[in-house]
Amino acid sequence: MYAVIETGGKQYRVAPGTSVKIEKLAGDPGADITFDKVVAVVNDAGEVKAGKDAAGAKVSAKIENHGRADKVIVFKFKRKKQYRKTQGHRQGFTQVTVTGIEA
Repeated sequence: MYAVIETGGKQYRVAPGTSVKIEKLAGDPGADITFDKVVAVVNDAGEVKAGKDAAGAKVSAKIENHGRADKVIVFKFKRKKQYRKTQGHRQGFTQVTVTGIEA
């Protein structure tokens, strides 16, 4: 059984017991969280519930930790104008472990 959830403007395919890095959420490590925006649910028999059929579904998860991704270098350059700008960015994330799916 797996589900497709939406959080942070992105969609993730999750199954019970899997660990996923998602956009940063508020909450302490060890806290339980519930995702209400479930796009689709597929059970073990292969039956798909999507859209309005998956409206009542919920995915429960546990926050494992918070962190920051690897640095991405942002470099701006304009030729013949003596302009160069270097900037770094590290996106924050929350790692969660899915504990259950309620269809």
